[in-house]
Amino acid sequence: MHYRLFSKPSTYCSRRFTMALSVVLTAVTLSPHAMGQANQAVLESQPAAPAVAPPMQQPQDRPLAKLATPSARDSMVARLIATLMPRNHISSKKLDDEISRKALDLFIKSLDPLKLYFLQSDIDQFHRNQDRIDDMVQAGDLSFGYEIFGRFIERVDERVAVAEELLQGPFNFNIEEQIITDPEAASYATNAEESRDRWRRQIKYALLDLKDEGKVGQEAIDLLQRRYSRYGRRWRSIDSDDLLEMYLTSVTTAYDPHSTYMSPGSLDDFKILMSLNLDGIGAQLREKDGQTVITRVIPGGAAARNGKLKTDDVIVSVGQGDDGELVDVVEMPLTDVVGLIRGKAGSVVRLGVRPGGVGEVEVYRIERARIELEESAARGKVLEHRLPGSDQPALKIGYINLPSFYLDMEAAKENKQDFRSSTRDVERILQDFRSQDVDGVVLDLGFNGGGSLTEAINLTGLFIDRGPVVQVKNSDGTVQQYADEDAGTRWDGPLVVLTSKYSASASEIFAGAIRDYKRGIVVGDPATHGKGTVQTLMDLGQQLFRNNRANYGALKVTLQQFYLPDGESTQLSGVPADVILPSITSKMDISESDLEYALPNDRVPPARHAHYNMVPTDLLAQIRQNSMARVGEEKEFGELLERIETYVRQKENSSISLDEEKFMARRKELDAQKEEEKKDLEAEITVEEVFRDTYYNREVLNIAYDYIEGLRKQNLAQAR
Repeated sequence: MHYRLFSKPSTYCSRRFTMALSVVLTAVTLSPHAMGQANQAVLESQPAAPAVAPPMQQPQDRPLAKLATPSARDSMVARLIATLMPRNHISSKKLDDEISRKALDLFIKSLDPLKLYFLQSDIDQFHRNQDRIDDMVQAGDLSFGYEIFGRFIERVDERVAVAEELLQGPFNFNIEEQIITDPEAASYATNAEESRDRWRRQIKYALLDLKDEGKVGQEAIDLLQRRYSRYGRRWRSIDSDDLLEMYLTSVTTAYDPHSTYMSPGSLDDFKILMSLNLDGIGAQLREKDGQTVITRVIPGGAAARNGKLKTDDVIVSVGQGDDGELVDVVEMPLTDVVGLIRGKAGSVVRLGVRPGGVGEVEVYRIERARIELEESAARGKVLEHRLPGSDQPALKIGYINLPSFYLDMEAAKENKQDFRSSTRDVERILQDFRSQDVDGVVLDLGFNGGGSLTEAINLTGLFIDRGPVVQVKNSDGTVQQYADEDAGTRWDGPLVVLTSKYSASASEIFAGAIRDYKRGIVVGDPATHGKGTVQTLMDLGQQLFRNNRANYGALKVTLQQFYLPDGESTQLSGVPADVILPSITSKMDISESDLEYALPNDRVPPARHAHYNMVPTDLLAQIRQNSMARVGEEKEFGELLERIETYVRQKENSSISLDEEKFMARRKELDAQKEEEKKDLEAEITVEEVFRDTYYNREVLNIAYDYIEGLRKQNLAQAR
């Protein structure tokens, strides 16, 4: 089984890989994840494994905790991963000392991201063997990973015991001291006393955090005692499959952040995802530092129809039915949380939610449902719009909201006449627009994380005559061109493409091709997400035995990189906007460049293609100037710019005061800021509605109006 993953920015994480959490609970937003179309790969049989590496331990090191030893199957999987990665990865890089050093750091971070558990002496001991992971994994020797994990379990037990002891003592909330919240600014404790002081501050933070929620005194202490105890038990209950996934994923993500090893359990979860069994609440979740964070509310799903759950909300408890007990899910592994939330359509789940990750907990009642394709498909609306303060006549602007590049692949393979696809749906909308004599079209990809490569090409073909849309480079360096071969267009008039930092992969292919062909203008954030790579999923049982009856997990590996017609890669840089609008999203750490060990940007030779005279330089300059003037005069944009400045300032803080008065004042400011940020996001990104009438979207229409009128004045309202 091979699935080609040419789609949304990967936020896939192992079943317990993200269990590496901390008591300091901070929510972050990351981009959503989805899967693309199938792809076949030819793989050779694995070579014989090298000799087993000698023992790791140095005589002066203290003994590490003893755990169950890896199985023979685990060793076989490790050797196979060591063979497949260099052979299939786009970089063709060997599994060497450089990868080994990166893998060690990633594995340590996966266990202790805020440096709360390990001592500096532990890290020093591990680093003495940092160049040997490559040799050991190639030999199927996983003992080093088990040794590190054993030491971690020891440290967790020690820290939990200290936390429980500290909870019995008094805390002074009226003195000025700080807690470090930025992992990069933190350091490992050098001794037990320093570690104890850090945990004292962690507990003070947690108690202040709970007080902000209305939990004080013994109630707060009891809650934290249960939380820490549960945390220790869960780490001790981790099974060998989960540990293997964590360790080998540290090796694969040392190549790039989208290459991962899936354990058998994670592969089963992936197959459920690919089966399109969408019963549930319709939300994408991410575990971050012990919290379950909403990364996306899926259009057409139960949560979207309910209307309360939003991106960046944190789920703290889950209850079944109208009166089931609300189970505390803080520190709970993400897969366990998903298991509690997932259920049959028509059943009820209750979620205890901290909106935006701060403030009091609210309980949302949601009836699970199956997401209907119709509600998450392309939708269009004709809008009559005139410039503010102008006596010029209104123009008809066709607005298309496209949530993803979707394709019913099974129906298409069976040559069914009515199979659903984003291209077919957009084509029908364009036909309707033409019948209503629209003057221009806006295509909204602001929250489109990608999808099918075929659809990105075919959809581009609705707006260009024919020609190359995307170039794909393989691991051997060869470059293939994928082109629109169908002559003619479905819309040859003015086109505005709306993007944001959330627009990724297939969205970047479409927007980039439109820009390279000078077929229309791109409006929105300074650049799109910047994911320019292709992944494939290799079933390891199939690799080992030429069948997938035995579940050995799977390797998701980055095997290709894509490029725009002019030869530029979207990797890291994304697709730049022709007209930039202020936004909160542009300042969020959610792009490819924010991921560790992301592949570099490069370029390939340009492909020969036509140029449409639809973006004259002088007209574009005038459109930018007009937009900047309107933004400068618009009160709501002025308030947005102030909030952006506050957001950036707060994001740059690496510590928080533990003085109660200052803490609560900051929390109050954060609550207000979070509420405004949510409004800003809603203004920028249209998901549940075809078009939301906000100051941001009105300016998009203003830009479209200027663009249409400017092309008319130059007699360029149609592509030539």
